[in-house]
Amino acid sequence: MGNSDMDALRAILAASPRPQSLAERRARMEEVTAIDPIDPGITVTPVDAGGVPGEWSLAPGADQARVLLFLHGGGYSSGSLKSHRTMVTGAGRAAGIRTLAVAYRLAPEHPFPAALDDAEAAYGFLLAQGYAARHIAVGGDSAGGGLTLALFQRLRAKGRQQPACGWLVSPWVDLHMTGASIDAKDTVDPLIHRAYLEMLAEAYLSGGGSRSDPLVSPLLADLSGLPPILIQVGSAETLLDDAVRMAGRLGACDGEVRLSIYPHMIHAWPIWYHRLADGRRALAEAGAFLGERLGG
Repeated sequence: MGNSDMDALRAILAASPRPQSLAERRARMEEVTAIDPIDPGITVTPVDAGGVPGEWSLAPGADQARVLLFLHGGGYSSGSLKSHRTMVTGAGRAAGIRTLAVAYRLAPEHPFPAALDDAEAAYGFLLAQGYAARHIAVGGDSAGGGLTLALFQRLRAKGRQQPACGWLVSPWVDLHMTGASIDAKDTVDPLIHRAYLEMLAEAYLSGGGSRSDPLVSPLLADLSGLPPILIQVGSAETLLDDAVRMAGRLGACDGEVRLSIYPHMIHAWPIWYHRLADGRRALAEAGAFLGERLGG
């Protein structure tokens, strides 16, 4: 591949094969993601975000009046504040803003729409704290990217003011799994494969939801009237086509969208930005995008 830092990360991931039980999968996700500390000087504070467990983070010199609401990935069935803490706090530092990461309820114990309800509650919490919508960004990786788009849809349907912008990393937006890259990239993606996605989709919809619901598969949604969105994806991902098609759909609806494809990068690679030069580059790009659109 000619990418030594990615080769080293692949070796770490290969040394921790995916287990079968849900409890083991959740533990393994934290094992492979929370391998680097947060940057020095960043403060992390627990908070009850409208009934949803959360964490504030603030880097030295960051603007507390602007905030990123972050929804972690994990296929709606795993992921936590711990698993994404380094990525979230690094994004806040790059943008010069505060962050609020939330631990929404997970499937199958809490199937759709529990995660979306929690995302909406956390957004309402920020408004109640005095944040203007124009000073709030919402973002997430993988399932968190799909959840971000679902939140935008729900806010629009209720006539509530949209956040200033969205940030999607390796978004999962098609639970029918019709993207050609799911199969074409199967041998190069070390993390995400069709059988795994099928298991996650079944868990998320175990309460009776439909994969064709636009709140479940935002690729099928009316995407008009959404805020500006940055989409970042790696070329080595099975979900590459989810990101590419989503950018096309947003553009076709006259939305402002930027798509950045990072060569050789795997699913949700900014999590490991301490180890990956392109992880640092992705956070710098995201920080500039968020900083510009959140205003002063």
